[in-house]
Amino acid sequence: MAPSEGTDVFEDLRAEGEALHALVADLDDEQWSLPTPAPGWTVADQIGHLASTDEMAILAARDPGAFLAAVPAVVEALANGLEGSMSGRRDAEKGVELLDRWRAGREGVIAALRGHPPGTRFPWFGPPMSPAGIATGRLMEAWAHGGDVADALGVRREPTARVRHIVRLGVNARDHAFATHGLPAPEDPFRVELVGPDGAAWDFGPPNAPQKVSGPGYDFALLATRRVHRQDTALTAEGRDADRWLDIAQAYVGAPGEGRAPGARRT
Repeated sequence: MAPSEGTDVFEDLRAEGEALHALVADLDDEQWSLPTPAPGWTVADQIGHLASTDEMAILAARDPGAFLAAVPAVVEALANGLEGSMSGRRDAEKGVELLDRWRAGREGVIAALRGHPPGTRFPWFGPPMSPAGIATGRLMEAWAHGGDVADALGVRREPTARVRHIVRLGVNARDHAFATHGLPAPEDPFRVELVGPDGAAWDFGPPNAPQKVSGPGYDFALLATRRVHRQDTALTAEGRDADRWLDIAQAYVGAPGEGRAPGARRT
């Protein structure tokens, strides 16, 4: 079964948000200011970023015109790091206020995206996306930034099958990863054979494809969100292009960033 079949991404998005909320609900001011593995980002910055992007997702669904008008300023703010963006809100929002804003956004995203007819598309950063597609991206962000928070707090998260959605994003974004690095897309399809945390087989591509990636699905999700160095995974590749892909895999739109150094895996 493919990772997305028979699953409800909206319920998994809710569960991922609740799991991260449990990590940060009782933090004190000092803990909110702890640095995370993302350079320049504190725990508060991570949660503030999730709150802001959830609000953008709600805007895209509720008022597409207003979303499109807001995109240039958001892209510019993100391109400039935290300057004039999250740092200002971080200083103004602490603890309960930040949690309340983030909780409202999490609930609002699901309410805004659920229940639309097939074929619905909303504007997003990049091409328009389906409601489930935006929800999958929100889940990916909650999980990836939640991992940064867990690392900052010294907490090890238990892997869950919710990463199947992130795995699917990473596999589907293969050609985008090559393009982001200025490389031509591979001509041949890949076979991807991964194992979920629950032991389920997550397979993609033709069984007889000449190039293949295999290993733990959780490792692939970490790699595709640039939260681990390839050397710190149990993933293997057969074929030159498949091997190159594991160096550059990326499930999200935008610059890849520096990624993580070898030996830095904590999540």
